Amino acid sequence: MISSPNASLLDCAKMLALCLPALAVLGCATGRMPIPPIASIQPHVTTHLGVTRTDNYYWLNDKTDPKVIEYLEQENEHTAQLMSHTKRIQETLFKEFKARLKEDDQTVPAKDGDYYYYTRTVEGKQYRIYCRKHGSLESAEEVLLDLNQLAEGKNYFRLGGFAYSPDHKLLAYATDTTGSETYTLRFKDLATGKLLSDEVPNTYYGLEWGNDNQTVFYTTLDAAKRPYKVFRHVVGTASSADELVYHESDDAYFVSLSKTLTHKYILMSLDSKVTSEVRFLDADHPRGSFVTIQPRQQDMEYGVVHHGDRFLIVTNDNAVNFKLVEAPVASPSIGNWQEVIPHRPAIKLDRVEAFSDHLVIFERKNGFKQIAIRSFATGQQRYIEFAEPVFTASDGDNREFKADTLRFNYTSMITPPSVFDFNMNTGERELKKQDEVLGGYDPSLYQSERMTATAPDGASVPISIIYRKGTTRNGENPTLLYGYGSYGYAMDPGFSSTRISLLDRGFVYVIAHIRGGGEMGRPWYEDGKYLHKKNTFTDFIACAEYLIDQKFTKSDRLAMMGASAGGLLMGAVTNMRPDLFEAVVAKVPFVDVVTTMLDPSIPLTVIEYEEWGNPNQQKYFDYMLSYSPVDNILAQNYPQMLITAGLNDPRVGYWEPAKWTAKLRATQTGSNRLMLKVAMGAGHGGKSGRYSKLEETAFEYAFLLDVMAIMD
Repeated sequence: MISSPNASLLDCAKMLALCLPALAVLGCATGRMPIPPIASIQPHVTTHLGVTRTDNYYWLNDKTDPKVIEYLEQENEHTAQLMSHTKRIQETLFKEFKARLKEDDQTVPAKDGDYYYYTRTVEGKQYRIYCRKHGSLESAEEVLLDLNQLAEGKNYFRLGGFAYSPDHKLLAYATDTTGSETYTLRFKDLATGKLLSDEVPNTYYGLEWGNDNQTVFYTTLDAAKRPYKVFRHVVGTASSADELVYHESDDAYFVSLSKTLTHKYILMSLDSKVTSEVRFLDADHPRGSFVTIQPRQQDMEYGVVHHGDRFLIVTNDNAVNFKLVEAPVASPSIGNWQEVIPHRPAIKLDRVEAFSDHLVIFERKNGFKQIAIRSFATGQQRYIEFAEPVFTASDGDNREFKADTLRFNYTSMITPPSVFDFNMNTGERELKKQDEVLGGYDPSLYQSERMTATAPDGASVPISIIYRKGTTRNGENPTLLYGYGSYGYAMDPGFSSTRISLLDRGFVYVIAHIRGGGEMGRPWYEDGKYLHKKNTFTDFIACAEYLIDQKFTKSDRLAMMGASAGGLLMGAVTNMRPDLFEAVVAKVPFVDVVTTMLDPSIPLTVIEYEEWGNPNQQKYFDYMLSYSPVDNILAQNYPQMLITAGLNDPRVGYWEPAKWTAKLRATQTGSNRLMLKVAMGAGHGGKSGRYSKLEETAFEYAFLLDVMAIMD
């Protein structure tokens, strides 16, 4: 609720009194409704830049309060009741998913020195097993980590960092058992199989070995879950003795670590949303100091790879879609940058990788990824060609600098994930593996296309679509429209074996490549952030209207789905056009934009000032207030909605979807189901095991099928 600066607490209390009866009576139409204890509801009234806001559900922010946990458990019970009649279809879907899954499977081994590294899965087991073989693929298998053993007895388990020492004798790995994305770092002697006594808590993703096989660099988290410090650990010593290498004091920057493919340098990257700084350390001298390549300059980004006596640097310096420059390792600052690949307005340069004899260039043109190979010796360049009209190609598992073969991954909405080896000298390619889809999957039964919708301002918005051949455009097809549209991340079209269960029941599945994402280059992203964020929402609406105009579906057969920042999309679009959709699945949705962005203690807040804007500035505050889903709920009939949350989610607090659900119920004029499902022992990604994830998907699909009255 937004009121004028002169609104009194009494007025707020009156409004609260009006809301509570509405909450109670809704239970008559939809089953027992979880009602927060009245005594626990403390209206939270704040005034910022002349606007007073009242939050009747702010009390949900405290998960240490038993009443909050009780409330969330009641929400789960309520959702279970409303979905109890779908148990049979949930079970059917799960069996279908599992029947397509090759449970005993193995990744393509990646060669590194004398070893071949791979992971495999075992029937009935939730997690991967990390393995290797020495000398040849015919050698005996050595198990490095069995995640199933590590996860035994735990409700949640996730592997973070995983890095073996350069001599392949020691393993450093980090695990999270809550979903909070806070990891504990441990070490294992691969010769004896025994764990070392070293243990480092509160670490984040990314860890790198020095070439002495004894020194490990890692990052730790501040109170807001920001990786902000780099430490140097010597194997066999207590973590309390670890040396602080770097402390990033600017709350807008994250610290990350990587190692060049040459294994020569460890890179420390300091990144905000729009600015970069990279420092390097000779891995042969891990006790040395990091050297800055180019000090940070606001709004200038760059990334680095190593080749010989030079660094190759991808940067947006005077190049909105990025360019490639090179600089000598001895003096790599911007004054010595020499252009290698110029800026091209129609092509976004994503990144490069340098092998001993070849430069691999990863680009994006007309919304599609493409890969080019350039010979260092001759300068000749060739592109890897792909036959399908809608596809995604990306870098594979490449671990050796002196290699003539590029491993890359390929998939489409029809073709399962595939691993290829491409000979960079001859242009020949070899399919090493394509994921098997069991149960008789026939790709010839499906059709995939790229279409274009027109946004209100005339922008052409790409759409990737898949459906079963024979589907007629009669306006009656159940359709699921998926979107994200933030951070410049591209929702590239890929394969999903679970999606087949929707397609075979008549669904059309669509990805909207809306502004705010990175599909069409950097300007596409820039035109969907800050004070242009609403383009993301109107693009998505235009895609929905296009699907209806083209007779794929109609509004009462159309559903939408999005997660995290894609959940913001769901919330904004639902407020703007609730009539356009019959069902909504909003997964861990970022919906309380203003409250979160005004709280710098919450993870990700400060760094995201450069995504949404700083709400301490009037223009950004007013703008985000105008679309923040929680702040713009109206007395209108909302679609049926399934909303999910993770109790330990460090990216989107569980309270955002929880309070959004409660306020929607209190405000909507209809009686459609508005359900909240909270993973009580998990985080942003939901449950961690592969079968548990299939169960979650089965639940979501069962909701969609139920809404569309398809329950066979």
